[in-house]
Amino acid sequence: MTLSITVVLIIITAISSFYGINNAAFMERCMFTPYKIKRNGQWDRFVTSGFIHKDYIHLFFNMFTFYFFGGVVEQVLAYKFGVVMGGAVYVLFYLLGIVISDIPTYLKNQDNSYYRALGASGGTAATVFASIIILPLSDICLFGILCLPGFILGVLFLLYSYFKGKNQDDAINHDAHLYGAIFGIVFILVISPESATTFIAQVLSYRPF
Repeated sequence: MTLSITVVLIIITAISSFYGINNAAFMERCMFTPYKIKRNGQWDRFVTSGFIHKDYIHLFFNMFTFYFFGGVVEQVLAYKFGVVMGGAVYVLFYLLGIVISDIPTYLKNQDNSYYRALGASGGTAATVFASIIILPLSDICLFGILCLPGFILGVLFLLYSYFKGKNQDDAINHDAHLYGAIFGIVFILVISPESATTFIAQVLSYRPF
């Protein structure tokens, strides 16, 4: 049985995260640290930080979400570009989601020697929102309790991430969620402009009752 690219990315992330959780030096070297990126030229941290997580719960939630939404995006890209090229585009999309989502954080904290971040949230958010553009009426459930169509939950998530990013009152990098989501939307609309028409048509056809 051939593993999907989504599963392969999850396996790689799980292995590197397990190792990082048990190896402080490795974790420190891979973290997204804008101050060190700027002063030491360690640009690889933009990517490596997306493959480590602070603990097993953080890892589980990111990879659980990525698994369910990544398959949709992977299949769409394989259909559009072919299996090989589509797979390459998918990997590039995921990595760009991780990198681009952290650029605003880098610009904001490049002179802050105390700031650190880690996790695949940017790539995961990009994947979720690319999937929402493709299937806006598919339900997304929060903790198996609150289920809403993707486009509604997506709007709520964007608003939440924006205001939480402004307040900066917790240790979560909400900017990475916000800009990762925006990147996912833009990416799908660029490679598949017809998705915009389909998205609008599906949203307008939505009837809550």
